[in-house]
Amino acid sequence: MDLFEYQGKQYFARFGIPVSPGGIADTVDEAVERAEAAGYPVVVKAQVKVGGRGKAGGIKLAKDPDEVRSAAGAILGMDIRGHTVHRVWVEHASDIAKEYYASFTLDRPAKLHLGMLSASGGVEIEEVAATNPEAIARLHINPCDGLDEETARRWVDSAGLDEEARAQAASLLVRLYRCFVEGDCDLAEINPLILTTEGKVHALDAKVTLDENATFRHPEWEELAGAEIEDPREKMAKEKGLNYIGLEGSVGIIANGAGLAMSTLDVVNQVGGKAANFLDIGGGANADVMTAALEVINADPSVKAILVNIFGGITRVDDVANGVIAALANVEIRSPIVLRLDGTNAEAGRALLAPHLSERVLAEPTMLAAARRAVELAR
Repeated sequence: MDLFEYQGKQYFARFGIPVSPGGIADTVDEAVERAEAAGYPVVVKAQVKVGGRGKAGGIKLAKDPDEVRSAAGAILGMDIRGHTVHRVWVEHASDIAKEYYASFTLDRPAKLHLGMLSASGGVEIEEVAATNPEAIARLHINPCDGLDEETARRWVDSAGLDEEARAQAASLLVRLYRCFVEGDCDLAEINPLILTTEGKVHALDAKVTLDENATFRHPEWEELAGAEIEDPREKMAKEKGLNYIGLEGSVGIIANGAGLAMSTLDVVNQVGGKAANFLDIGGGANADVMTAALEVINADPSVKAILVNIFGGITRVDDVANGVIAALANVEIRSPIVLRLDGTNAEAGRALLAPHLSERVLAEPTMLAAARRAVELAR
Protein backbone atom coordinates (compact mmCIF):
# COMPACT_ATOMS: atom_id res chain seq x y z
CA MET A 1 0.00 0.00 0.00
CA ASP A 2 1.52 3.29 -1.15
CA LEU A 3 0.97 6.32 1.06
CA PHE A 4 0.44 9.89 0.00
CA GLU A 5 3.27 12.25 0.91
CA TYR A 6 1.33 13.75 3.82
CA GLN A 7 0.56 10.28 5.19
CA GLY A 8 4.22 9.32 4.83
CA LYS A 9 5.25 12.38 6.82
CA GLN A 10 2.72 11.58 9.51
CA TYR A 11 4.10 8.03 9.58
CA PHE A 12 7.66 9.35 9.89
CA ALA A 13 6.65 11.65 12.74
CA ARG A 14 5.54 8.63 14.79
CA PHE A 15 9.17 7.53 14.83
CA GLY A 16 10.64 10.91 15.71
CA ILE A 17 11.73 11.88 12.19
CA PRO A 18 11.52 15.68 11.84
CA VAL A 19 9.24 16.97 9.07
CA SER A 20 7.92 20.38 8.04
CA PRO A 21 4.79 21.63 9.88
CA GLY A 22 1.73 21.61 7.66
CA GLY A 23 -1.76 20.31 7.02
CA ILE A 24 -3.92 18.62 4.42
CA ALA A 25 -6.63 20.48 2.48
CA ASP A 26 -9.40 19.42 0.13
CA THR A 27 -10.54 22.94 -0.79
CA VAL A 28 -9.01 26.35 -1.44
CA ASP A 29 -10.43 27.76 1.82
CA GLU A 30 -8.95 24.86 3.79
CA ALA A 31 -5.59 25.45 2.08
CA VAL A 32 -5.60 29.06 3.34
CA GLU A 33 -6.42 27.86 6.87
CA ARG A 34 -3.54 25.37 6.78
CA ALA A 35 -1.18 28.04 5.51
CA GLU A 36 -2.13 30.40 8.33
CA ALA A 37 -1.45 27.63 10.84
CA ALA A 38 1.89 26.60 9.28
CA GLY A 39 3.17 30.18 8.86
CA TYR A 40 4.19 31.97 5.68
CA PRO A 41 5.84 31.40 3.31
CA VAL A 42 4.33 28.01 2.48
CA VAL A 43 4.54 25.39 -0.22
CA VAL A 44 1.32 23.99 -1.72
CA LYS A 45 1.91 20.44 -2.91
CA ALA A 46 -0.36 18.16 -4.96
CA GLN A 47 -1.06 14.83 -3.25
CA VAL A 48 -0.86 12.10 -5.88
CA LYS A 49 0.92 8.77 -5.81
CA VAL A 50 3.16 9.51 -8.76
CA GLY A 51 6.39 11.40 -9.39
CA GLY A 52 6.91 14.49 -11.53
CA ARG A 53 4.65 16.80 -9.52
CA GLY A 54 7.04 19.73 -9.69
CA LYS A 55 7.52 19.55 -13.46
CA ALA A 56 3.74 19.32 -13.90
CA GLY A 57 3.13 22.46 -11.84
CA GLY A 58 1.86 20.55 -8.83
CA ILE A 59 4.18 22.25 -6.30
CA LYS A 60 3.94 26.02 -5.79
CA LEU A 61 5.40 28.53 -3.32
CA ALA A 62 3.02 31.03 -1.74
CA LYS A 63 3.85 34.07 0.40
CA ASP A 64 0.35 35.22 1.40
CA PRO A 65 -3.32 34.11 1.40
CA ASP A 66 -3.97 35.36 -2.14
CA GLU A 67 -1.07 33.34 -3.49
CA VAL A 68 -2.27 30.27 -1.57
CA ARG A 69 -5.73 30.67 -3.13
CA SER A 70 -4.21 30.95 -6.58
CA ALA A 71 -1.87 27.98 -6.08
CA ALA A 72 -4.46 25.68 -4.51
CA GLY A 73 -7.06 26.65 -7.11
CA ALA A 74 -4.66 25.76 -9.91
CA ILE A 75 -3.51 22.47 -8.38
CA LEU A 76 -6.82 21.01 -7.13
CA GLY A 77 -8.39 19.09 -10.01
CA MET A 78 -5.13 19.04 -11.96
CA ASP A 79 -4.22 15.87 -13.87
CA ILE A 80 -0.68 14.67 -13.19
CA ARG A 81 0.31 11.68 -15.30
CA GLY A 82 -3.21 10.27 -15.21
CA HIS A 83 -3.82 11.04 -11.52
CA THR A 84 -6.36 13.71 -10.57
CA VAL A 85 -5.40 15.91 -7.61
CA HIS A 86 -8.08 15.87 -4.92
CA ARG A 87 -5.96 17.11 -1.98
CA VAL A 88 -3.04 19.43 -1.35
CA TRP A 89 -0.52 19.44 1.46
CA VAL A 90 0.33 22.94 2.69
CA GLU A 91 3.55 23.20 4.68
CA HIS A 92 5.88 25.88 5.94
CA ALA A 93 8.54 26.56 3.32
CA SER A 94 12.08 25.53 4.28
CA ASP A 95 15.23 27.49 3.50
CA ILE A 96 17.38 24.77 1.94
CA ALA A 97 21.15 24.75 2.13
CA LYS A 98 21.73 21.19 0.85
CA GLU A 99 19.64 18.29 -0.44
CA TYR A 100 20.39 14.59 0.16
CA TYR A 101 18.71 11.25 -0.52
CA ALA A 102 18.01 8.41 1.92
CA SER A 103 15.99 5.21 1.75
CA PHE A 104 15.57 1.69 3.08
CA THR A 105 14.14 -1.23 1.16
CA LEU A 106 14.66 -4.99 0.84
CA ASP A 107 17.41 -6.46 -1.32
CA ARG A 108 15.71 -9.74 -2.15
CA PRO A 109 18.65 -11.50 -3.87
CA ALA A 110 20.92 -10.67 -0.92
CA LYS A 111 18.18 -11.47 1.63
CA LEU A 112 19.19 -8.33 3.52
CA HIS A 113 17.81 -4.87 4.11
CA LEU A 114 19.36 -2.25 1.84
CA GLY A 115 19.99 1.36 2.76
CA MET A 116 20.84 3.91 0.08
CA LEU A 117 22.27 7.31 0.93
CA SER A 118 23.53 10.06 -1.34
CA ALA A 119 24.74 13.63 -1.07
CA SER A 120 22.95 14.15 -4.41
CA GLY A 121 19.29 14.57 -3.51
CA GLY A 122 16.26 16.25 -4.99
CA VAL A 123 16.45 14.32 -8.26
CA GLU A 124 15.29 10.83 -9.17
CA ILE A 125 17.64 8.29 -7.62
CA GLU A 126 17.45 6.24 -10.84
CA GLU A 127 19.06 9.17 -12.64
CA VAL A 128 21.86 9.35 -10.06
CA ALA A 129 22.38 5.58 -10.28
CA ALA A 130 22.64 5.76 -14.07
CA THR A 131 24.86 8.83 -14.40
CA ASN A 132 26.92 8.76 -11.20
CA PRO A 133 26.52 5.41 -9.38
CA GLU A 134 29.47 6.05 -7.08
CA ALA A 135 27.46 8.93 -5.58
CA ILE A 136 25.19 6.39 -3.83
CA ALA A 137 26.53 4.83 -0.62
CA ARG A 138 24.85 1.45 -0.17
CA LEU A 139 24.59 -0.34 3.16
CA HIS A 140 23.37 -3.91 3.59
CA ILE A 141 21.87 -4.58 7.00
CA ASN A 142 21.18 -7.94 8.56
CA PRO A 143 17.70 -7.57 10.10
CA CYS A 144 18.88 -9.60 13.09
CA ASP A 145 21.56 -6.97 13.81
CA GLY A 146 19.74 -3.76 12.90
CA LEU A 147 21.33 -0.34 12.49
CA ASP A 148 23.15 1.47 15.31
CA GLU A 149 24.39 5.07 15.53
CA GLU A 150 28.05 4.13 15.03
CA THR A 151 27.34 2.23 11.81
CA ALA A 152 25.04 5.02 10.63
CA ARG A 153 27.79 7.60 11.24
CA ARG A 154 30.31 5.61 9.18
CA TRP A 155 27.70 5.31 6.44
CA VAL A 156 27.03 9.06 6.48
CA ASP A 157 30.77 9.73 6.27
CA SER A 158 31.15 7.40 3.28
CA ALA A 159 28.26 9.15 1.50
CA GLY A 160 30.03 12.50 1.82
CA LEU A 161 27.27 14.47 3.50
CA ASP A 162 28.28 17.93 4.76
CA GLU A 163 30.05 17.83 8.10
CA GLU A 164 27.47 19.91 9.94
CA ALA A 165 24.71 17.53 8.79
CA ARG A 166 26.39 14.24 9.65
CA ALA A 167 25.52 13.76 13.32
CA GLN A 168 21.86 14.71 12.80
CA ALA A 169 21.65 12.62 9.63
CA ALA A 170 23.06 9.55 11.36
CA SER A 171 20.52 9.86 14.16
CA LEU A 172 17.70 10.39 11.67
CA LEU A 173 18.75 7.33 9.65
CA VAL A 174 18.56 5.12 12.73
CA ARG A 175 15.00 6.36 13.27
CA LEU A 176 14.16 5.90 9.58
CA TYR A 177 15.39 2.30 9.79
CA ARG A 178 13.23 1.76 12.86
CA CYS A 179 10.27 3.14 10.89
CA PHE A 180 11.10 0.76 8.04
CA VAL A 181 11.26 -2.31 10.30
CA GLU A 182 8.73 -1.64 13.05
CA GLY A 183 6.42 0.18 10.66
CA ASP A 184 6.45 -2.83 8.28
CA CYS A 185 7.48 -0.85 5.21
CA ASP A 186 8.52 -2.20 1.85
CA LEU A 187 10.05 1.21 1.17
CA ALA A 188 10.85 4.21 3.35
CA GLU A 189 12.35 6.99 1.24
CA ILE A 190 13.23 10.65 1.86
CA ASN A 191 14.02 12.69 -1.23
CA PRO A 192 15.11 15.24 -0.46
CA LEU A 193 16.48 14.94 3.03
CA ILE A 194 17.56 18.53 3.61
CA LEU A 195 20.02 20.59 5.60
CA THR A 196 18.42 23.99 6.24
CA THR A 197 20.22 27.30 6.37
CA GLU A 198 19.73 27.12 10.16
CA GLY A 199 21.72 23.87 10.23
CA LYS A 200 18.76 21.53 10.83
CA VAL A 201 18.29 18.19 9.06
CA HIS A 202 14.76 17.01 8.27
CA ALA A 203 12.59 15.17 5.74
CA LEU A 204 11.20 17.49 3.08
CA ASP A 205 9.39 14.69 1.25
CA ALA A 206 8.21 11.18 2.11
CA LYS A 207 7.64 8.13 -0.03
CA VAL A 208 6.36 5.17 1.98
CA THR A 209 5.10 1.78 0.80
CA LEU A 210 3.62 -0.47 3.47
CA ASP A 211 3.77 -4.27 3.35
CA GLU A 212 0.12 -5.33 3.08
CA ASN A 213 1.07 -8.77 4.42
CA ALA A 214 1.55 -7.05 7.80
CA THR A 215 -1.93 -5.49 7.87
CA PHE A 216 -3.02 -7.79 10.70
CA ARG A 217 -0.45 -6.09 12.95
CA HIS A 218 -1.62 -2.58 12.14
CA PRO A 219 -5.32 -1.84 12.65
CA GLU A 220 -4.44 1.84 12.27
CA TRP A 221 -3.68 1.24 8.58
CA GLU A 222 -7.41 1.07 7.88
CA GLU A 223 -7.55 4.83 8.36
CA LEU A 224 -4.66 5.31 5.92
CA ALA A 225 -6.37 3.16 3.30
CA GLY A 226 -9.64 4.99 3.86
CA ALA A 227 -8.07 8.27 2.77
CA GLU A 228 -7.61 6.89 -0.74
CA ILE A 229 -10.05 8.09 -3.38
CA GLU A 230 -10.11 4.74 -5.13
CA ASP A 231 -10.44 4.11 -8.83
CA PRO A 232 -13.87 2.39 -9.08
CA ARG A 233 -12.37 -0.20 -11.44
CA GLU A 234 -9.65 -1.01 -8.93
CA LYS A 235 -12.19 -1.15 -6.11
CA MET A 236 -14.32 -3.62 -8.05
CA ALA A 237 -11.28 -5.76 -8.88
CA LYS A 238 -10.14 -5.77 -5.26
CA GLU A 239 -13.56 -6.97 -4.15
CA LYS A 240 -13.23 -9.85 -6.61
CA GLY A 241 -9.71 -10.71 -5.43
CA LEU A 242 -8.00 -9.67 -8.68
CA ASN A 243 -4.61 -8.03 -9.10
CA TYR A 244 -5.64 -4.98 -11.15
CA ILE A 245 -4.27 -1.53 -11.94
CA GLY A 246 -6.31 0.90 -14.03
CA LEU A 247 -4.57 2.70 -16.90
CA GLU A 248 -5.63 5.19 -19.55
CA GLY A 249 -5.83 3.19 -22.80
CA SER A 250 -8.55 1.37 -24.74
CA VAL A 251 -7.29 -2.24 -24.83
CA GLY A 252 -8.38 -4.28 -21.82
CA ILE A 253 -5.73 -6.79 -20.71
CA ILE A 254 -6.21 -10.15 -18.99
CA ALA A 255 -3.13 -12.34 -18.47
CA ASN A 256 -1.95 -15.01 -16.07
CA GLY A 257 1.20 -13.98 -14.24
CA ALA A 258 2.57 -10.51 -13.56
CA GLY A 259 5.46 -10.96 -15.97
CA LEU A 260 3.21 -12.00 -18.84
CA ALA A 261 0.79 -9.17 -18.06
CA MET A 262 3.63 -6.62 -18.18
CA SER A 263 4.92 -8.12 -21.43
CA THR A 264 1.42 -7.90 -22.88
CA LEU A 265 1.23 -4.19 -22.02
CA ASP A 266 4.60 -3.67 -23.70
CA VAL A 267 3.56 -5.49 -26.88
CA VAL A 268 0.28 -3.56 -27.09
CA ASN A 269 2.30 -0.35 -26.82
CA GLN A 270 4.79 -1.66 -29.40
CA VAL A 271 2.07 -2.12 -32.03
CA GLY A 272 0.65 1.36 -31.46
CA GLY A 273 -2.03 0.78 -28.83
CA LYS A 274 -2.52 1.70 -25.18
CA ALA A 275 -3.59 -0.67 -22.43
CA ALA A 276 -6.63 0.21 -20.33
CA ASN A 277 -5.36 -1.82 -17.40
CA PHE A 278 -2.98 -4.35 -15.92
CA LEU A 279 -4.88 -7.46 -14.80
CA ASP A 280 -3.08 -10.57 -13.56
CA ILE A 281 -5.40 -13.50 -12.81
CA GLY A 282 -2.49 -15.52 -11.41
CA GLY A 283 -2.26 -19.27 -11.76
CA GLY A 284 -5.99 -19.91 -11.82
CA ALA A 285 -8.07 -19.33 -14.92
CA ASN A 286 -11.24 -21.23 -14.05
CA ALA A 287 -14.74 -20.05 -14.89
CA ASP A 288 -15.16 -17.98 -11.71
CA VAL A 289 -11.84 -16.18 -12.14
CA MET A 290 -12.35 -15.51 -15.85
CA THR A 291 -15.90 -14.31 -15.20
CA ALA A 292 -14.67 -11.90 -12.53
CA ALA A 293 -11.91 -10.62 -14.81
CA LEU A 294 -14.26 -10.05 -17.74
CA GLU A 295 -16.79 -8.30 -15.49
CA VAL A 296 -14.14 -5.84 -14.31
CA ILE A 297 -12.86 -5.16 -17.84
CA ASN A 298 -16.40 -4.93 -19.20
CA ALA A 299 -17.30 -2.28 -16.61
CA ASP A 300 -14.68 0.12 -18.00
CA PRO A 301 -16.34 2.31 -20.69
CA SER A 302 -12.95 3.23 -22.17
CA VAL A 303 -12.27 -0.39 -23.20
CA LYS A 304 -12.92 -0.92 -26.91
CA ALA A 305 -11.29 -4.36 -27.25
CA ILE A 306 -10.18 -7.07 -24.81
CA LEU A 307 -6.97 -9.07 -25.13
CA VAL A 308 -6.82 -12.33 -23.17
CA ASN A 309 -3.24 -13.63 -23.13
CA ILE A 310 -2.83 -16.93 -21.29
CA PHE A 311 0.19 -19.20 -21.18
CA GLY A 312 -0.56 -22.57 -19.65
CA GLY A 313 2.22 -24.00 -17.53
CA ILE A 314 0.96 -25.72 -14.41
CA THR A 315 -2.46 -24.48 -15.50
CA ARG A 316 -3.48 -26.44 -18.60
CA VAL A 317 -4.80 -24.57 -21.63
CA ASP A 318 -7.83 -26.87 -22.00
CA ASP A 319 -8.87 -25.96 -18.44
CA VAL A 320 -8.39 -22.30 -19.32
CA ALA A 321 -10.48 -22.71 -22.47
CA ASN A 322 -13.34 -24.20 -20.45
CA GLY A 323 -13.07 -21.27 -18.05
CA VAL A 324 -13.23 -18.77 -20.91
CA ILE A 325 -16.23 -20.54 -22.48
CA ALA A 326 -18.12 -20.54 -19.19
CA ALA A 327 -17.23 -16.90 -18.53
CA LEU A 328 -18.49 -15.82 -21.97
CA ALA A 329 -21.79 -17.46 -21.14
CA ASN A 330 -21.99 -15.58 -17.82
CA VAL A 331 -20.99 -12.07 -18.94
CA GLU A 332 -22.56 -9.95 -21.65
CA ILE A 333 -19.45 -8.55 -23.31
CA ARG A 334 -19.61 -5.06 -24.84
CA SER A 335 -16.27 -5.23 -26.65
CA PRO A 336 -14.70 -7.77 -29.02
CA ILE A 337 -12.30 -10.27 -27.45
CA VAL A 338 -9.02 -11.54 -28.87
CA LEU A 339 -7.68 -14.75 -27.33
CA ARG A 340 -4.13 -16.01 -27.35
CA LEU A 341 -3.78 -19.34 -25.56
CA ASP A 342 -0.52 -21.27 -25.55
CA GLY A 343 1.36 -23.80 -23.44
CA THR A 344 0.38 -27.14 -21.93
CA ASN A 345 -2.48 -28.83 -23.87
CA ALA A 346 -2.71 -25.82 -26.19
CA GLU A 347 -4.13 -27.77 -29.13
CA ALA A 348 -6.87 -29.30 -27.00
CA GLY A 349 -7.73 -25.87 -25.60
CA ARG A 350 -7.94 -24.28 -29.04
CA ALA A 351 -10.15 -27.12 -30.26
CA LEU A 352 -12.55 -26.51 -27.37
CA LEU A 353 -12.71 -22.79 -28.21
CA ALA A 354 -13.11 -23.21 -31.97
CA PRO A 355 -16.94 -23.62 -31.98
CA HIS A 356 -17.29 -20.44 -29.91
CA LEU A 357 -15.25 -18.15 -32.17
CA SER A 358 -17.02 -15.40 -34.09
CA GLU A 359 -16.59 -11.83 -35.27
CA ARG A 360 -16.70 -10.82 -31.60
CA VAL A 361 -14.57 -13.64 -30.19
CA LEU A 362 -11.35 -14.17 -32.11
CA ALA A 363 -8.22 -16.25 -31.63
CA GLU A 364 -4.63 -15.56 -32.68
CA PRO A 365 -1.64 -17.94 -32.44
CA THR A 366 0.95 -15.48 -31.06
CA MET A 367 1.04 -12.64 -28.57
CA LEU A 368 2.19 -10.17 -31.25
CA ALA A 369 -0.60 -11.13 -33.65
CA ALA A 370 -3.18 -10.99 -30.86
CA ALA A 371 -1.98 -7.55 -29.76
CA ARG A 372 -2.15 -6.23 -33.32
CA ARG A 373 -5.69 -7.54 -33.77
CA ALA A 374 -6.84 -6.10 -30.43
CA VAL A 375 -5.35 -2.69 -31.23
CA GLU A 376 -7.03 -2.69 -34.67
CA LEU A 377 -10.38 -3.53 -33.10
CA ALA A 378 -9.95 -0.84 -30.43
CA ARG A 379 -9.55 1.75 -33.14
